[in-house]
Amino acid sequence: MALTKLHIKHSFKAPVETIFDVLSDHAQFGDIISANIKRIVDSDSDNINGLGSIRSISIFPTPAFEETITAFEENELIEYRITKGSPLKNHKGTMQFTQAGDVTKLDYQIEFETKAPIPFFGNVIKFGLEKALDKGLSQLANSFN
Repeated sequence: MALTKLHIKHSFKAPVETIFDVLSDHAQFGDIISANIKRIVDSDSDNINGLGSIRSISIFPTPAFEETITAFEENELIEYRITKGSPLKNHKGTMQFTQAGDVTKLDYQIEFETKAPIPFFGNVIKFGLEKALDKGLSQLANSFN
């Protein structure tokens, strides 16, 4: 199976701390992308959504799956992997945050492979992810204008 990649960039007229706090909070991130996301394991760090935290994600019509935060640098980086119950493998999501004046820039990359040898399945998932992420992140960006 080929590696599928998507890359989304967004800018927000808000401090990096504000955007990082919103996107690192599992429940708020779920609201943004219209998915049922809840933290099921707290991080041992100062931020309960940080390194080692696990979130359960339910997106109709797929069964719930789990993602684990594998890297977490306050106001700079969130990295996660699917760790249980998904039709995907070798999944990695990376959100990098930078402040440029009064604007926060988000560089968001996701890569994955599908487990099932179904033609174009990766492209279908990519399309759905891009649509949900772009719509939600655009609405978030517009809320700061």
